[in-house]
Amino acid sequence: MSESEGQLQDYSVDQLAGAVVLVLGAIAGLLQVIWMSKCHCKVNLCYIFRCERRPPTEEEMKTLKEKTKELKNKKDNKNVKKPPTEPEPEPEPERLIPNDNLV
Repeated sequence: MSESEGQLQDYSVDQLAGAVVLVLGAIAGLLQVIWMSKCHCKVNLCYIFRCERRPPTEEEMKTLKEKTKELKNKKDNKNVKKPPTEPEPEPEPERLIPNDNLV
């Protein structure tokens, strides 16, 4: 067996940065899935960052539904198109009558 077994190859800084970004993106994606879930969850990141998420209660859900209905009604009222007013008709252009009397 070779002596270099267990050693990593030489990598550049941009490859290391890409690997770090991939790992952090995967962790962030997992945390987003957990956070967006509708279950009770606690997140503890090495005792540095602690967070607890609880789903809304039935009463909170009712008030949220009412608020969304109000916002939709306000938005619908703003989006109601007013019938366009008829523009004033343009005046007819004057007729240019050739003067046959002049020869």
